Amino acid sequence: MLTRRTTLALPATLLAAPALAQSDWPTRPVRIVVPFAAGGSTDVSTRLLAPRIQQILGQSVVIENRGGAGGTIGSDSVARAPKDGSVFLMGTISTHVLAVGLYGDRLPYDPERDFIAVAPTVMVPICTTVHPALGVADLAGLIALLKANPGKYAYGTGGAGGSAHIGAVAFLNAIGAEATHVPYRGSAPMLTDMLAGQVNICFDTPALIAPHHAAGRLRCLAVATAARSPLMPAVPTAAEAGLPGYKAYSWFGLFAPAGTPEAIVARMNAAVRQALLEPATATRLREQDLPPIAEGSPAEFAAFLKRELAEWVPVVRASGATAN
Repeated sequence: MLTRRTTLALPATLLAAPALAQSDWPTRPVRIVVPFAAGGSTDVSTRLLAPRIQQILGQSVVIENRGGAGGTIGSDSVARAPKDGSVFLMGTISTHVLAVGLYGDRLPYDPERDFIAVAPTVMVPICTTVHPALGVADLAGLIALLKANPGKYAYGTGGAGGSAHIGAVAFLNAIGAEATHVPYRGSAPMLTDMLAGQVNICFDTPALIAPHHAAGRLRCLAVATAARSPLMPAVPTAAEAGLPGYKAYSWFGLFAPAGTPEAIVARMNAAVRQALLEPATATRLREQDLPPIAEGSPAEFAAFLKRELAEWVPVVRASGATAN
C-alpha cells in the first residue's frame, strides 16, 4: 500500500510486470511534461530521474516545461494528449488535489477521470520557520505565542492555495489559532522579506530554509513529515516537537492520459520504480531534499490520490483561497 512514508526496499519481484511482454513500447521518444517553470523542485526531480528512465526504457525521454496557472495549463495539455504512451505528466499535489479546491468547476480537467495514475516519485516536506527576532525557540513556543495573540501575527508563503499555504492552514487548524496569511509571488520574494524581518513566520521547503537555518538567520522549528529532513537532521518532526498528526507536504508523480494502454502504464511504472530504487538516483534526490517514494503500483497510486482529494480539498475550500 502506498503511504506518505518513503521506502527504498522492495522485493525484486514487484519490479517485474507480466504486462511488459505485451507491448514493444516505446518505439519513439517519450515526452514528460513538467507543468511548471524550469528550476523548481518538480523540474529538478524530473531531470534527475529522466536519464535513468531513458536507459531502462531504451528510448529518449524529453522533458518539456509548460507552466502557467498553477500547473493546470500543462496538466490540461496532457489530459488532451494522444493516449499512446508518447506523453506523460509529472503531476503534483497542486495540480491533482489542491487545484480541485482552488478552481472548482473552472478546472479544465478531472484528476481521476482524465488521467491514469502511473507512479509516485517524491515526497517534499514543508517546514515551519521563524525569524530569530520573534523570540521563539521551539514549536511549542510558537504555538503558545499564536494562541495567546489571536490574529496578531502574519505568516508568509510562496502563494495562495499552494501546498505551503494549505499546510499552514492545517497547522493553525491543528493548534486552534489564527494568523494572517501574506501570499507572495513565489518563495524567493517571501524569503527576502523573512530574512529582512518584514514577516517573522513562514512555511516552505527545507531546501529553501536550510542554508539560512545553518547560518542562524532563520530558525526552522519542525518538519511536517514522518521523517526528518537530511538537510537539517537536528530539526525535529512535528510529532517529535509535540504536534502529532500535523502534516504538510507536496508530492510528485507520473500520470498518463486516460485511455493509455495498461501495458504501457505497467512498463513505465516499473521503470520509474526501478530508477527510484537505485542508490545513486535516490542519493541525488535526497541531496535535493526530495525523498523518493519507491513504492506504489498504478492502482495504489490511484487509491492514494483518492484519499488525498478527500483529505485536502475540504481544507483548501475552508481556507478561502481561490485561483488568481
